[in-house]
Amino acid sequence: MDQQEEIGLPLDGNAAAGILRELFAFDVTTAEVTCGSCGVVTIVGETRLYGGVMGAIFRCANCDGVLMRLVRTQAGIWLDMRGSRLLFARSAP
Repeated sequence: MDQQEEIGLPLDGNAAAGILRELFAFDVTTAEVTCGSCGVVTIVGETRLYGGVMGAIFRCANCDGVLMRLVRTQAGIWLDMRGSRLLFARSAP
């Protein structure tokens, strides 16, 4: 199997709800993320998600810039958010 077959077509960010739930105490797919490349604000669930066995890459649906990289190892979960300006989660009512 080549790399393209393993990665496959992008899903939306909602596909990562399970692994994100392990890292955050709230549903991160409903949080707003601001793209560090183009400045577009969208919810995490609307990002493009590319993934493999070890983790996921979240890309901006507007400019295709990398917003977040998430990797699961035996030691734990690594989240790199260098491509995001900020992540905003609304308070529960």
